[in-house]
Amino acid sequence: MNGRTKLHDEVSEFYSRAVARSGGGAASVEGAVLTDYAAADLAGLPDDALASAFGCGNPVAFSRVKPGDTVVDLGSGAGIDLLIAGRKVGAHGRVIGVDMTDAMIERAQANAAAAGLANVEVRKGLIEDLPVDDASVDWVISNCVINLSPDKPAVFAEIARVLKPGGQMLVSDIVVEDLPDWVRENKALYSACVAGAISESDYIAGLRAAGLADVEVRERLVYDADQLEAMYREEMPDVATLREAGESTEATLRRAAVEAAGKVWSINVYARKPAA
Repeated sequence: MNGRTKLHDEVSEFYSRAVARSGGGAASVEGAVLTDYAAADLAGLPDDALASAFGCGNPVAFSRVKPGDTVVDLGSGAGIDLLIAGRKVGAHGRVIGVDMTDAMIERAQANAAAAGLANVEVRKGLIEDLPVDDASVDWVISNCVINLSPDKPAVFAEIARVLKPGGQMLVSDIVVEDLPDWVRENKALYSACVAGAISESDYIAGLRAAGLADVEVRERLVYDADQLEAMYREEMPDVATLREAGESTEATLRRAAVEAAGKVWSINVYARKPAA
């Protein structure tokens, strides 16, 4: 893939609008966003970081990030995972966020400053072409972002490139199976982390093809129709963009949720770069 695409621009515009809304996207899928974070992890974080969370899990809580580590967050958004990781790695560690959206970068920088975390920085870039040195990172994390990439093999290859030998990855993301064609083709549902997602088996195969080892899915949460409908409502600045010809917005919204129910789930997936 050669640089930024039209799809990148569409996703970036979507999230620029979304982060500007009051209340952000926190807790957009019941049981899948902020409820996955321990109260101790959230305590004392800036309100804006909590209100502007757009993830599908907590990749940091289940990892073994330790003081002194270097962590990279792919698609770091407003920075909730950056801040939690920044606390975990301590003053001698380093956390690097990578995001392509200026509004998100500004929010993350402001939230890191408000949290008093000098060990957190945010770089503008694409997750398919990370502005990070080879073999320089102990951990790669990401929260519901890789599904948005138009070139997922490139993302997996970049994860393998930036990890140190023995470095580890823990990612929360959305995977799907057998979605209806009309859902796959809907631009609004792409930005809502559904239409562009791949299957769990393809996700695992992609990580292995990139040279990563010990690939395993550690947690799954399968979404029902009510959870998907709630996600669509919260993640889309204007749900009317979902409407199909001849249907009301409400009817299309419900049909999109019902037809995808049981076919969309969030995962926590782990992988490691071989030491040799």
